[in-house]
Amino acid sequence: MTSRRQFAMLLGLALCFGPLTALHAADGFVPGFEDIPLAPGLTAVPDAAMSFDSAGGRIVESVATGRVDAGAVADFYNRTLPQLGWQQADAGTYRREGEELVIEIARSGDALTVRFALAPR
Repeated sequence: MTSRRQFAMLLGLALCFGPLTALHAADGFVPGFEDIPLAPGLTAVPDAAMSFDSAGGRIVESVATGRVDAGAVADFYNRTLPQLGWQQADAGTYRREGEELVIEIARSGDALTVRFALAPR
């Protein structure tokens, strides 16, 4: 009985907030992130975003895919994120105000998958 109640609550939340996530992604931003733009050629994966606040800060994960060059995506974020206050720590890792953003780029056949993970530092 509890699992049915939990499922109904999750479904209700998805119906309420799903359209908001879609609108935010349509604006060209990574779902769950208010200021991380989607690189040209990437499309957010529906229902792949997860976000919550912890005692130490926010935790956000999201995924986007596309048929685009991995180097072009990496270059886009290397150029764009410093303009938004992020400083590159390592390849694919950026830091800002006590947070760390990791962008993992993987190719599978023609498709590129980009995973965005934000956590407190």
